[in-house]
Amino acid sequence: MAMQLNKQLPLPADLKAEYPLSREITGVKARRDAEIRDIFTGRSDKFVVIVGPCSADNEDAVCDYVSRLASLNDRLSDRLMLIPRIYTNKPRTTGEGYKGMLHQPEPDKAPDLLAGIIAIRRMHTRAIMESGLTSADEMLYPENRSYLDDLLSYEAVGARSVENQQHRLTASGMDIPVGMKNPTSGDFVVTLNSVFAAQHPHNFIYRGCDVTTGGNDLAHVILRGGVDKYGTTIPNYHYEDLVRLMEMYGERSLQNPAVIVDVNHSNSNKQYKEQIRIVSEVLHSRNYNPDLKKLVKGVMIESYLEEGCQKIGGTHIYGKSITDPCLGWADTEKLLYKIAENC
Repeated sequence: MAMQLNKQLPLPADLKAEYPLSREITGVKARRDAEIRDIFTGRSDKFVVIVGPCSADNEDAVCDYVSRLASLNDRLSDRLMLIPRIYTNKPRTTGEGYKGMLHQPEPDKAPDLLAGIIAIRRMHTRAIMESGLTSADEMLYPENRSYLDDLLSYEAVGARSVENQQHRLTASGMDIPVGMKNPTSGDFVVTLNSVFAAQHPHNFIYRGCDVTTGGNDLAHVILRGGVDKYGTTIPNYHYEDLVRLMEMYGERSLQNPAVIVDVNHSNSNKQYKEQIRIVSEVLHSRNYNPDLKKLVKGVMIESYLEEGCQKIGGTHIYGKSITDPCLGWADTEKLLYKIAENC
């Protein structure tokens, strides 16, 4: 085989034993998970905002960002459920480029997966300790989520992974909300099929074990826009798109219909400032149609301390994205207040 075995990585249980959680952190997660569940089941009308950098590349900058979110949370928590976006592994369209802290704890150095899994667990733990906010990450590698499953309150399955069987079946064994993004084609049917699969029980192989899952009633749709066969970006956050998704939900026997709108990626064509306008349109659609207000549970925003993005290496600007461009903190703070006023 054209594969070289570098080293045996620790089992998730062993890593958790080496880097355990305090009773305080466990309690914070339990409370946050219950509050988030109430939103997705309709018991609470708080609006979810999953917000943070495109990629969590630097522990100090990420924890700085999350602590700022915590200060806002103290003032906005009566209307908003703020979930920090701490994405530690990144899908790459061609396989090239920075794959996230899991692969490269230091972005300008060679991959080190052992150091990476330790780094991401320590960063997520520190973020909770310093902010009291549990976070969201992307389930890029289903078998790796076991290193963080006692820390996360939300997970997303990306556009390139949503048709993958292992992602769907693993999502069916999770007890927190899992957002299934529409594929890069933008196909709603594929997305809803993924939600259906995730909401039902399955028997499969996971980390070398024969497992059975009970189904995840909080699996739901994330709309992130699509690209047609000519490479043209097609957004799907408009009123007509939301109504069409609502009608398609109504044709299926799915629990807790919900959608989160990702206002960057193909919805903004990666024009990061457009996120502000798109959020306003989503809120207008919700307020215009009471049924959409129940369906659209929140938005996902890419934001960091400094706006825009930068290349890896050279003079590094603290808190500026090294992958997709993000809103800066000043715009983010204004936007969160605006969402709280209008959601």
